[in-house]
Amino acid sequence: MQEREIRIEGMSCQHCVMTVRESLQKVPGITLKVVRVGAVVFSADDPGAALDRVRAAIIEAGYTPTN
Repeated sequence: MQEREIRIEGMSCQHCVMTVRESLQKVPGITLKVVRVGAVVFSADDPGAALDRVRAAIIEAGYTPTN
């Protein structure tokens, strides 16, 4: 499995971290490694294919992925 980091704008507290974590736990095919204020690290067999789903989940949670 390969790891990928996505930076996130709009996160400022642990509540934000919890919201993003809960949203990303619903994304199939990924394993969350780290969710912190401003970023998330995940792994997937094909992180390129999972990237769009992860970005969509971040947006759905109310935040903005920046990479």
